[in-house]
Amino acid sequence: MATAAAPAAPRIPEAIHRRRWAILGTLVLALLVVVLDNSILNVAMKTIASPAPTGLGASQSDLEWAINSYTLVFAGLLFTAGLLGDRIGRKWTLLGGMVVFGLGSLLSAMASSPGELITYRAVMGLGGAFVMPATLAIIMNVFERHEQPKAIGIWAGAVGLAIAIGPITGGALIEHFWWGSVFLVNVPIVIAALVAMTLLVPDSKDPMPGKLDPVGVLLSIIGLVALIYGIIKGGELADFTAVAAWGPVLGGVVALVLFVLHERRTEHPALDVTWFRKKQFSGSVAVVGLVFFALMGVSFFGVFYTQSVRGYSALQAGVLMLPLAAAQLVFAPRARLVVDRFGVRATCAGGMALISVAFLGYLLLGVHTSIWLLVGIGFLMGAGMAHVMPPVTVAIMGSLPREKAGAGSAINNTFRQVGGSLGVAVLGAVLSSVYRNGISGQLAQLPAALRDKAGESLEATLAIAGGTHQAGLVDPAKEAFVHAMHVVAGLSAGFTAIGVLLALVLLPGKVVAAAPAAPGVQDRAAGEPQPAEA
Repeated sequence: MATAAAPAAPRIPEAIHRRRWAILGTLVLALLVVVLDNSILNVAMKTIASPAPTGLGASQSDLEWAINSYTLVFAGLLFTAGLLGDRIGRKWTLLGGMVVFGLGSLLSAMASSPGELITYRAVMGLGGAFVMPATLAIIMNVFERHEQPKAIGIWAGAVGLAIAIGPITGGALIEHFWWGSVFLVNVPIVIAALVAMTLLVPDSKDPMPGKLDPVGVLLSIIGLVALIYGIIKGGELADFTAVAAWGPVLGGVVALVLFVLHERRTEHPALDVTWFRKKQFSGSVAVVGLVFFALMGVSFFGVFYTQSVRGYSALQAGVLMLPLAAAQLVFAPRARLVVDRFGVRATCAGGMALISVAFLGYLLLGVHTSIWLLVGIGFLMGAGMAHVMPPVTVAIMGSLPREKAGAGSAINNTFRQVGGSLGVAVLGAVLSSVYRNGISGQLAQLPAALRDKAGESLEATLAIAGGTHQAGLVDPAKEAFVHAMHVVAGLSAGFTAIGVLLALVLLPGKVVAAAPAAPGVQDRAAGEPQPAEA
């Protein structure tokens, strides 16, 4: 008589499985503080640009580098941080990253010059680089395969929550306190997260990490930092033909090519480049990069449209972000239900199509358009994002062994950061160029010494118009900015439409989970009765 097979051993120890949702809440808190920081800073930029003591008297270039110094360090070290998490333990890299991020936040709040703020923002980027991949990697190691889509949906929805909390919190702080409060608010959140992490989050690591690959790690850092720096510089100069822009980009590309060649030949690669042969993996990271290219380029002008063109306060501008955030918060955790019915390919293509339509909606916005149109556009864009990011994240992470979760999470976030940085640089350069061409004919009434400065940006034009009592410049400047915004939004819609085609061609109908790297380990879902979902 045949003996019934024994139930498959669960992947996750029962003690960890029972507190998985509390662990997720702790990880979401860590994610919130990192994402919230950037959305807060966007609202505070106008105040930081004000002369002391209200602000730091930061120039347009200073403001860009206050954002870019964070991005440069964050994106340059993401991959290395993910590898270290897999090797030394994800809990410890998470805790260390939070400590550094909190310290950088405290120093940024106390900065006395734009240069200090830029430096301390880089410190925050260093901490954030270790936090972001660790959160997703830990999720993959405390949830069974069948619950991961729901957990990742909540993780992605937390980004939407941060998008809402950030501008509103930032606006409220700016109206009642000094500009440094937008960074100081991070500190108590970091302390609370550190306590919860220490008590709840289990450690996990790759049980067989192999030998170190210092050459590969060094090449990845050099390549990513040089590439991002060149992209940022090109956007800052609005000229990618300048040696200061294409030189670092070329150097970064060469370093990354050498990295790939080295990884293919070494016996102990930091990155298994064969992962990119899987359409599920390579297609997903391509979609992530493309959607953030379009999204970050447009979000860059959003704060100036609401505050400088429409005249809303920082707090009101934050409230206008609520529909975008609410849609992500509502739909992201439920995107798995759409995937279950229609598949990854159709869900992501549909989400990208919604984002493309939302970008086209910006073409309807003008200087005096009803603000409710912007509210509707935000909600539509949030709904689209909610049906793209969770499925592609599940596809990326599900295509890799659980033991490599840190590296997989780092690649996911690296493509997102590179795409976002490229979007800010390229689309920001387009915005600047179109605006300058649109306003140049109106600047003849200004003294010759001020014309070039006045044409740099809408903020510069309005500031000089106010200082020289040239009220006739205000309306033309706003019209020129809205036209430039329309051009950028149209380009973004086109790039997102390309993303629809990529999703249809490259993404799978269903996510195919990778076999575990360690033999004899199976999902709890494979043969054991399931507990009710929390």
